[in-house]
Amino acid sequence: MKPTLTRSLGLITGVALALVGLYLVIAGGQLAFLGGSLFYLFAGLVLIVTGVLGLVRPKTAPLVYAALMLVTLVWALAETGLNIWGLEVRLITFLVFGVWLLVPAVWATGRGWMADKAALLGSVAVTGVVLLASCFTSYSINGTLSPERMAASDPTAETDNNIANADWHYYGRTAHGDRYSPLSQITPQNVSHLKLAWQTQTGDTARAGEAAVAGPDQGHEFNLEVTPIKVDDTLYMCTPHSWIVAMDAATGKIKWTYDPHPDKKDVAANVYLACRGVSYYQAPEGAQTSCPKRIFSPTADVRLVAVNAETGKPCDDFGDHGSISLRTYLGNVPLGFHFVTSPPLVVKDRVVLGGWVMDNQANFEPSGAVRAFDPMTGELAWAWDAGHTPENWKPGPNDELTRDTPNAWGVYTADPELGLLYIPTGNSPPDNWGGTRRPFDEATSSATIALDIETGERKWTFQTVHHDLWDMDIPAGPSLVDLPGPNGENIPALVQATKRGEFFVLDRRTGQPVPGYPVEEKPVPTAGIAPDDHVSPTQPYPVAMPSLTPPDLKETDMWGATLLDQLICRIQYKSSAYEGQFTPPHVGKTTIVYPAFYGVVDWQGATVDPVRKVLLANASYLPFRIKLDHRTGLEQSGALPKWNGDGNEPTPKGNALAISPDYGTPYVAYTNPWLNPLQIPCKGPVWGTMTAIDLVTKKIIWQHPIGTTRDTGPFRTHNNLPLPTGMYNIGGSVVTKGGMVFIGATADDYLRGIDLATGKVIWRDRLPAGGQATPMSYSVNGKQYVLIAAGGHGGLGTRSGDYIRAYALDDAAAK
Repeated sequence: MKPTLTRSLGLITGVALALVGLYLVIAGGQLAFLGGSLFYLFAGLVLIVTGVLGLVRPKTAPLVYAALMLVTLVWALAETGLNIWGLEVRLITFLVFGVWLLVPAVWATGRGWMADKAALLGSVAVTGVVLLASCFTSYSINGTLSPERMAASDPTAETDNNIANADWHYYGRTAHGDRYSPLSQITPQNVSHLKLAWQTQTGDTARAGEAAVAGPDQGHEFNLEVTPIKVDDTLYMCTPHSWIVAMDAATGKIKWTYDPHPDKKDVAANVYLACRGVSYYQAPEGAQTSCPKRIFSPTADVRLVAVNAETGKPCDDFGDHGSISLRTYLGNVPLGFHFVTSPPLVVKDRVVLGGWVMDNQANFEPSGAVRAFDPMTGELAWAWDAGHTPENWKPGPNDELTRDTPNAWGVYTADPELGLLYIPTGNSPPDNWGGTRRPFDEATSSATIALDIETGERKWTFQTVHHDLWDMDIPAGPSLVDLPGPNGENIPALVQATKRGEFFVLDRRTGQPVPGYPVEEKPVPTAGIAPDDHVSPTQPYPVAMPSLTPPDLKETDMWGATLLDQLICRIQYKSSAYEGQFTPPHVGKTTIVYPAFYGVVDWQGATVDPVRKVLLANASYLPFRIKLDHRTGLEQSGALPKWNGDGNEPTPKGNALAISPDYGTPYVAYTNPWLNPLQIPCKGPVWGTMTAIDLVTKKIIWQHPIGTTRDTGPFRTHNNLPLPTGMYNIGGSVVTKGGMVFIGATADDYLRGIDLATGKVIWRDRLPAGGQATPMSYSVNGKQYVLIAAGGHGGLGTRSGDYIRAYALDDAAAK
């Protein structure tokens, strides 16, 4: 061995270890000062000593490092057990250095490699064996739905007399919102023969600056989140730029496309370009119209359009030659402050919709009122306005609906037989400070509300979060299902999924918890609330139902790619205000919010098999951090212009672009997902799960991580090892009579087929872009198809596109 090489490698190694050690001493000392783990400070000191010894006593240095590795292994096991993701981040840095130190030329003494490195080899081997053993740790809840339940049959639960089994008329197939298909051609036994039947590209793709997010509530997300509907032999859908497209259901051939040409100023101002679906209406027999079958769709410039389902031409007898403005009765609507992403609900000769009101901009934003229109003329039938007396009314031409009321932007569901529709509400803006909320805001926010379909009268309200300061709005309407009662009777129920990961089971006639599914008020943190606000001392919990709510975070949960960036997350954890779920946002100090407003369960809601009485939910786990700060300094410096609500919102300058301005309040808010400087989450895996819950026994049947890191690398790259971490997901699932569950949603760009009985993925196909949409299933000429939109999601950072893909069994398997 050449002495020069040995000296050079020894010097480089010693300096590297000393520098890493110095970083650990400085940052680890800060963590220790904050009351955190002392290990990093200790390890830093030992690394510095080891680096120096490598230069002056190379015989001793490997022994010291070997001892450090063993101490690190014991510490890691004590903190995280045999958790591969916890061990990896704690051990991999030391393991890499250990392997490097085994190189013969590093710290060679001339006694021979085994004499120099035996102890180090042992430490590396033991650490490697423990890491390997932890790879076999399961993060699943394994179980199986019984054969009797799998074979259950209930024709009244699986069909709608107005919808053919082959069709899919609503976002959730029926107005009940269950996303259950009564088709059974595709089964776990033959799904391996499922192949791509056709693929169509709509032609509507992301434009410059539309694919990604530039900051909280900034940027322009381009998201193909649509679930097409299928009526007879045609599929109907909308695109992010508000096109309406009709396709042949058997071939995917585009029959017609209608571009409503939304105003470019609105498109440019909207931070969220998405359309999740269209709606279908058939006029009564004998109606005098040239447009008897019509498709309703929202547009990016706040209109509702109606087009002929056969031709794609505007229905001239609806509104103003085929469209109505949703700005009517809202007063001043600044650009980007109001738009509709969800399909309107069409039921009992009403077209009902609300819309998204931009988060965290002011406390004088447009009304969140829900409105119903006549599907033939476009005339307003009623408005449900929480701030008006009476709430259900029909404003005149000079009236304005109450500003800043809670809005309902998610998909609505309904029980036509009961004459009730169910709306999921959010907050009165802004989300993170409620000092000026009015009694009617408090009473109707973050709630499931039942309205009379024909009149808009509020029948009941069930609130899932009191005085919501965390943006825990209800992201999707409930799924309806009949459940057995205590005396053997059928109870018409609904299951409301929430961003919290809780599932409330209510009698859909009354809004009261179903017997056997109680809700309890439990105490939550109250310290640290802004002095001019208040916080509810308790929040409701459905105590009998399984919860997907994650455990409260601990310092040992902090994560990263290496020990070094994990340390940053630990410091941030100890520096932040956090007492668990519902820690109120603090003024001047960063607050950890977990679960956060991206939701454990987001706008996809839950899927329900109404026959087998099984609920399916895909969940994501990503903490956020919020800080309220006084607005005075920003306004005095000119970085944040003052605004009273007239005209359009002024544009902040410089760093103020990254805040939520919250005009009309004493504060601004800083809100971001909790990522470290490498853009890696500070909370480690598992990041995404798929869970099946038995609604009768109220037990989890199975739960598995879903998704891998294949398309999610550091700094938002799309290349990575496919580590089975479970992955962030946006978009729902569909369940079929055949016993299959299909879901895209995950950030690794796959459509997966899951065996309903076991939760095992038994089929998958690689998508050409992100599949952040809810699939659907239909049949044509006796052949069952599974369809998904693959166009990506700007917020999730998946690949963008304009693909619609349909799958079917090959001819041999379909017989």
